[in-house]
Amino acid sequence: MAPVVEKVVECGDLGEGPHWDAETQTLYFVDIVGHNIHKYVPSTREHTKAYIGKNVSIIIPVKDKSDEFVITIGREIVRIKWDGESETVTILEKLYEVEPDTPHVFNDGKCDPSGRLWAGTLGVASVKDDQFPDEQCNLYSFYNKQVITQLSKIGLSNGIAFNTDRKKMYYVDSLKGTLDEFDFDIKNGTISNGKPIYTLNAKRGIVDGKVLDGMTIDTEGNLWVAVFNEARILKIDPRKPETIAGFVELPAKQVTSVTFGGPNLDELYVTTGRLAVQGVKPSSPDDGVTYRVTGVNAKGFPGVRIVL
Repeated sequence: MAPVVEKVVECGDLGEGPHWDAETQTLYFVDIVGHNIHKYVPSTREHTKAYIGKNVSIIIPVKDKSDEFVITIGREIVRIKWDGESETVTILEKLYEVEPDTPHVFNDGKCDPSGRLWAGTLGVASVKDDQFPDEQCNLYSFYNKQVITQLSKIGLSNGIAFNTDRKKMYYVDSLKGTLDEFDFDIKNGTISNGKPIYTLNAKRGIVDGKVLDGMTIDTEGNLWVAVFNEARILKIDPRKPETIAGFVELPAKQVTSVTFGGPNLDELYVTTGRLAVQGVKPSSPDDGVTYRVTGVNAKGFPGVRIVL
């Protein structure tokens, strides 16, 4: 039986960072370009959002707290209070700031199973040619008020996934053109021995407008990776390098990220965008929508709340 793809809620111009909170059975995500954080409750179909006012790329609930979240605002990571209904939030404190005196901003990020936050940056793209300054950004981890630069010379920091059984972390620098695997030490919060396991583009940069984007991992260790501007999610088995184990096609071309959710964690929630790429902006009602995909014959993990 083929997967069933269903529109569930509007994303905006650049939906990203889907996070499934199992405690509340709620999906959180962001619209980076629209500067909004979103909340969607599948059981009631209630959708609310709040305006942040600047680039916001992640929203992650705080462990053991109600209505508290960590979000990015530009180059800052801040803790906020949001009741999930109001159109505005209260900033409680700035936790971290990186790369001052640059035009860089945070992009994708998530917590490892210990609650440690990992997030990376990107430069500002040219409006005319969609080109990002390459090898100027970094991937960081944040824990206990410490900032560790895990990788440098990054072009466009994107998807992250962790497999603690295999002691591996998976990571996408979209401009590099590969999905990379690292040895992962969760106790010390370090990575090493990076190597590519799947190649989308043989050269650096954005080829035909297509890049690897956000991703998630299932309980069998397979990676589900969004391919921006190709209307699909790839299923990659990291134990079989350079092999596509399957894929899911979406109505929207600009697939940005994916996470497992639902009561049984067997549904894929997928964010999409409707940005102008190479001068053309999608105008279909299928673009800029969050989708739910059922029937994928896989289960995943809930999003991990951040430990502060």
